[in-house]
Amino acid sequence: MATKARKTTLSSSNPANAQLMQLLRPEQPKLFAALALAVAACLLFILQSYLLSVLFARWLTDSQLSAISTTDAVALLTTVLPWLALCLLGRPLLQYGREQLSLRASQQVRLNLRATLLDKLAQAGPGKSRYGSDGSLSSAVLEQVDALDGFISRYYVQRYLVLITPLLLVTATFFYSPLAAVILLITAPLVPVFMILLGNAAAAASQRQLQKLSRMSGRFLDLVRGMPTLQQLQATERASATVANAAGHYRDSSMQVLKLAFLSTAVLEFFSALAIALLALYLGLGLLGILPWAKGEIPVAYQGALFILLLAPEFYAPLRQLGTDYHAKAQAEAAISELTPVLHSQSWQHPGTQQLTLQSAPQLSVEQLQISGDDNRQRLAPLSFSVAAGSRVALQGPSGTGKSSLLHALLGFVPYQGSIMVNQHPLLQLERNHWQQQLGYMAQHSSIAAASIVDNLRLAAPTASDQQLIDILQQVELWPLVRQLPLGLETQLGERGLGLSGGQLQRLALAQLLLQDTKLWLLDEPTAHLDGATAYRLHQLIGKLSQGKSLIIVSHQLHGLDWLDQVVKLPAPSASLNESSQHVSA
Repeated sequence: MATKARKTTLSSSNPANAQLMQLLRPEQPKLFAALALAVAACLLFILQSYLLSVLFARWLTDSQLSAISTTDAVALLTTVLPWLALCLLGRPLLQYGREQLSLRASQQVRLNLRATLLDKLAQAGPGKSRYGSDGSLSSAVLEQVDALDGFISRYYVQRYLVLITPLLLVTATFFYSPLAAVILLITAPLVPVFMILLGNAAAAASQRQLQKLSRMSGRFLDLVRGMPTLQQLQATERASATVANAAGHYRDSSMQVLKLAFLSTAVLEFFSALAIALLALYLGLGLLGILPWAKGEIPVAYQGALFILLLAPEFYAPLRQLGTDYHAKAQAEAAISELTPVLHSQSWQHPGTQQLTLQSAPQLSVEQLQISGDDNRQRLAPLSFSVAAGSRVALQGPSGTGKSSLLHALLGFVPYQGSIMVNQHPLLQLERNHWQQQLGYMAQHSSIAAASIVDNLRLAAPTASDQQLIDILQQVELWPLVRQLPLGLETQLGERGLGLSGGQLQRLALAQLLLQDTKLWLLDEPTAHLDGATAYRLHQLIGKLSQGKSLIIVSHQLHGLDWLDQVVKLPAPSASLNESSQHVSA
């Protein structure tokens, strides 16, 4: 019980490290196999050092006694060289195997983490904005996940080697000289002490650096998306100066982090070199027989002294390497701290498991539907209405009455009270992913990727032929424009469809809806940011192309929506909760 409580306390004191250990758990067999290979390489190094010390000690002794013979030299080489070759070839192979296992574990952990993050963001749906802007989320999924690589591929195994390797080397050293082993044990703590002191400063610097990178990524993406507006306001130079200033601050702070890293490395190298020099001084004075407490005596023979000196650099190498990799640990903990809000998010889980395939336009029935936010604030007052099969309905009401929330409930992203029936099937019983494939959704800002026109269209229909795409573009009245472009369908679009106007982008999004060939359309103010004439034409086009489908459209104005079958007006936020909604025939 005490051990369990102690583990709980340690985990709670360092939640970032606990989160990292949880992520690593599925890949621990690979990492432990990598550790076993590293330990085997250490044992081969001890054997290699012993063979070399024996070889050179024998040659030195025989040369001094003038008793060396060709036969003895050949016999010695024949005995030693095969084992020495095994050590010299085996160590790099074992090291390669260790690195490959660690890299594969790192790749799999980061792949799983990215999948988890994307799944969390997908589960959150429109609510993902509470975790940050698209720029900061992109930085988190790409760069901050990659920041875990050093911790997994290097630090995780090294933190075990920093204990195992010195213990093996001290044991081998103790066999020849207990005092030399004591010197190694006394000087060894100097390295981790300074590593911790400087590592804490590096950890804090890495945390600040990742936060700056996240903010800078979000700000840069906002400026890129707002480039047309900046150009109209003639503010591009000011925006460019802002980006340059932010990049300069980020560069300066990066240099501060690197300065800490180089400083800590230099300190670790200094103390390890000092410790090796102290050990060499003891062994050298001992071979000369001038040690103050053992004059005229040789406490460690030449072969043992050479063996110990060969081992000494390797004794401190894991400590120095851990000091270098400690920055990878600090960076990983900083990154996982930034990712924790998304990883620990508890988005509402749609409970349905039933799959309903719509063969034709569905019938919808909404009864006493009400939606509350996370703060228990009412986002949608009780509302009842129905959509007949193939009927087209508009939702109207002041801002804050829950129009978008209603669409999010239909999409399966938010919980609600009341009932939503689809062809007499409760929506809560339907499996969400399958249900979302049965409907088309179009928002105020079309989700157009920074890719070619044809690639954007094939996101909706990967197997569509070029002729099918052309036919769809003709239906949305976009083909005459695309045909005149130098690259036609292969024309590249920028971020958020840069290169096309707002109305053209919405037509392209409408083409994606047609390619999906769904029976239910949910449109959330598709003309909100268009001028009156363009909005009217797009409304008319939607009316023409949505015939035979069930459609719910959110719109503040009915200009161009004379084809609607019904308008549902939502009560204002200050209206009574028991006030029923009004139904107005178009």
